[in-house]
Amino acid sequence: MAADSPTDPAAIRAARAARARALLAELTLDEKTALLHQHAPAIERLGLNAFHTGAEALHGVAWLGTATVFPQPVGLAASWSAELLTRIGEVVGVELRAKHAADPAVSLNAWAPVVNPLRHPRWGRNEEGYSEDPHLTAELATAYARGLRGDHPVFWRTVPTLKHFLAYNNETDRALTSSRLRPRVLREYELPAYRGPLEAGVIGAVMPSYNLVNGRPNHVARELLDELRSWTPESLLVVSDAAAPGNLVTFERYYPDHVTGHAAMLRAGIDSFTDNDADARPTTTRIAAALERGLITEADIDQAALRHLELRLATGELDPGLDPYAGISADQIDLPEHRALAREAVARSVVLLANDGVLPLGPDQRIAVVGPHADRVLHDWYSGTPPYLTGIASALDARLPGAVRTADGADRVALRSTSTGGYLRPGVDGVLLADGPDAGPEAQIDVTAWGEGIVTLRSVATGLLWSGVGWVIRADAERVGGWVAQESFRLHRHDDGAWSLRHLGSGRWLRVQHGQGLLAADAAELADAERFTLRTVRHGHTHVAEVSAAADVVLVAVGNDPHLLGRETEDRPHLRLPDEQAELWRAAREANPRAVLTVVSSYPYALGGLADQAAAVVWTSHAGQELGNGLVDVLVGDVEPSGRLAQGWPADESHVGDLLDYDVIEAKSTYWYAEHPAQYAFGHGLSYTEVEYTALALDTADVDPDDVVRVTVTVANRGERPVDELVQVYAASPGHRLPVPRRRLVAHSRASLAPGETRDVVLTVRIEQLSTWDVSSGRHVVEPGRHELHAGPSSAARPLRAELRVAGQPVPPRAALGAVLRLADYDEQEGTALAERTLDAGDAVQPAPGRRSGWVLLRSMDAQGARGLRVTLARTGPGAAQARVEVRESIDAAGLSAAHDDAAWQPVGTAEAPAGGGRYDWSDVPVTAEPLTAGWDTLAGKVVDVRVVLTGPVRAGELSPTP
Repeated sequence: MAADSPTDPAAIRAARAARARALLAELTLDEKTALLHQHAPAIERLGLNAFHTGAEALHGVAWLGTATVFPQPVGLAASWSAELLTRIGEVVGVELRAKHAADPAVSLNAWAPVVNPLRHPRWGRNEEGYSEDPHLTAELATAYARGLRGDHPVFWRTVPTLKHFLAYNNETDRALTSSRLRPRVLREYELPAYRGPLEAGVIGAVMPSYNLVNGRPNHVARELLDELRSWTPESLLVVSDAAAPGNLVTFERYYPDHVTGHAAMLRAGIDSFTDNDADARPTTTRIAAALERGLITEADIDQAALRHLELRLATGELDPGLDPYAGISADQIDLPEHRALAREAVARSVVLLANDGVLPLGPDQRIAVVGPHADRVLHDWYSGTPPYLTGIASALDARLPGAVRTADGADRVALRSTSTGGYLRPGVDGVLLADGPDAGPEAQIDVTAWGEGIVTLRSVATGLLWSGVGWVIRADAERVGGWVAQESFRLHRHDDGAWSLRHLGSGRWLRVQHGQGLLAADAAELADAERFTLRTVRHGHTHVAEVSAAADVVLVAVGNDPHLLGRETEDRPHLRLPDEQAELWRAAREANPRAVLTVVSSYPYALGGLADQAAAVVWTSHAGQELGNGLVDVLVGDVEPSGRLAQGWPADESHVGDLLDYDVIEAKSTYWYAEHPAQYAFGHGLSYTEVEYTALALDTADVDPDDVVRVTVTVANRGERPVDELVQVYAASPGHRLPVPRRRLVAHSRASLAPGETRDVVLTVRIEQLSTWDVSSGRHVVEPGRHELHAGPSSAARPLRAELRVAGQPVPPRAALGAVLRLADYDEQEGTALAERTLDAGDAVQPAPGRRSGWVLLRSMDAQGARGLRVTLARTGPGAAQARVEVRESIDAAGLSAAHDDAAWQPVGTAEAPAGGGRYDWSDVPVTAEPLTAGWDTLAGKVVDVRVVLTGPVRAGELSPTP
């Protein structure tokens, strides 16, 4: 950009686009095509360096060596602070620039933030998201992205990428499962998380997710990607997820070959193909073949290449003398202010879930810290390499020297080989040898159980974990890590009491090799595994009980290892605390009732009665290098607890529903629709004082849909300590004609109150936040009538209520005559699935897998003047494939359950899908003969509900009333 560059944002974007077009005109076809792979080569004559998309920056710079590591996003969200997340984003952006200064191959395209709403707590990647509320997710993601992007009008510090678009909340068969999203769920729950950051103009790229939505892979969801782009003023690069281009053929079998699949992705709006690692040849060859076959045009290639160039221009690649971020040097990593911010972030993300007065800890108390997280700080897959680690016990010991004792709860054992007679011990380079003379310290192993029979094994002599990288087992790992964790094992006890071990990374059993006696994972069958005699040197639970009994207070630090039993590629098996950790908790509490259940985890647990036994319950995410210091700041009362849950903790596993059911309305999931109270609700979190909510006032109660209401909430600190209270306002719409959220967050604000202080907290609520998606008009509407606002400290505790009266016209019935009514816009359904109408666009309805029939219900259709009906049908196989239409006089919300009462419906007629067609061969078929049956005549001229029952291998697209 020239020194006299424009300052108006629109003019800046126009100038960048013009410059990108000029660059594009200088490129050959091969050069343009080469830009479309993740690893793009240099074009030296134009000053373009080698470039690749993607640097992981989820909660710090990852995979690029030492960098500041902040709490996981699910922890950061507990701060409910956009200001904090912007500051963290700034530090991460600076450190990514510093990595780029040290190595220009480091991409400035940051693959963060993740904005998938945390619909289901069993999702393996729960740690990566912010909240179960899409609007809070959008607010926090916008803030983090704003920090990454920077505030210069022309140049971007880094270019943030939203992940993962769309409806992605399961790792189980993630490249094969289709998320059923009817329009209301899509528009009300899923899309807002993406729209907020895009409209803010702080996002420069988006990554589609592996899964399908309504039968269509997200990497070819052209309609949704087009709409996504319509929300942002910025040019938007769409980058594929890793290996997703190949998935279209190899797993999803959506296209017959890779050339066709790549062409469809390009036409749909994918600009960068992340496939085959650094080898671009398969991608460029397939795109060239698609062009030759006429599946794409050069204009398709140009459009993608242009977006790529615009992104690179935004980073200042061709303007180092003007780019204000080019001066960030390679040594701007782990600065003192970065460490201070990491510590602040931990403290502000800690949530005090319960407390009977045992916290804060006193200065003269003896403290026991027990459990697998007593002094251990763990990493997740997207963590960077922290410059140091501070565990809970170490931080407490620094604060209370000599008052802290620790027990991690591991069983300390020694294993003697029955084939060599020697004990396993680490030799040179940590190689495990079965030649130890005795069960002394050199041969001792700490066994930590993480649940479901999975253990890690740590050499007492070296302090390092056993690892199975390669086939030789070594005690050489500092932590569990890697795409396939190599540090996890399973113990098997034989009927005769002997033990064998299985390495889970390879799936092979351990065997002592003849000759040198080294241990290797090379036995395919249990029968060939080495058999060991196990001696317990110290029982973990006994040690925990001893240490706990000698303390005034015991912190029982339990939770997950982020690489085991819940992570990318693996959903959680359940929501319970692992049995072994629950038993460790019981051992500690039985020895000392002043026990604090201290949970360090990537996700919520259903703690049940364990929480009821605790003197206090505290949660933190895996919070990075300052975990211990930040948590202890809160535990001892140097920092008042201010964290609040951005994701509720269920009271029972059964309350969260099916992992694969994305219809939050029908499944009654998330705090919006849940019928069961959570153990710890969305928004919940305690302080060390008592806050009373005393009054709620509105500046007006009579409003229009486009109004803004000022809400005043009066809160009082009744205690003797200061408090940082999170005042929350929720909306409800009792008596609404549709199922709507029981409660949904519409405003929140912090209030710092001194002891005894009372304060009025003023918040604003936009009435449009009460809207629902009207499937008949295809827009958000706020329906007239009575609505409510509630205020309180959580979604469950809302002691104050005020009524709103919204003016306007009711939503009219669906305009029927002459209209085409999409059956995917149903109000209710049973036994159906949403599927792709064509390979490229549209939605259809069909019986769900494993079901022979199912139905969809369209409410409130104006039957005036309609004397016939046609339904658009296609087949999915041979045999009878029918759509049966039934009607009844329309009923209001009070009669919703009548949809399932077959006696309430009058038959109209049936339509048969023509024989011989395929799933994309659509035909408009009349329903029975005209005029229609008496059932329709009785309701002619009235507003009716229509139920379409599908039976057999049939797909239905639209219903069309005719004169």
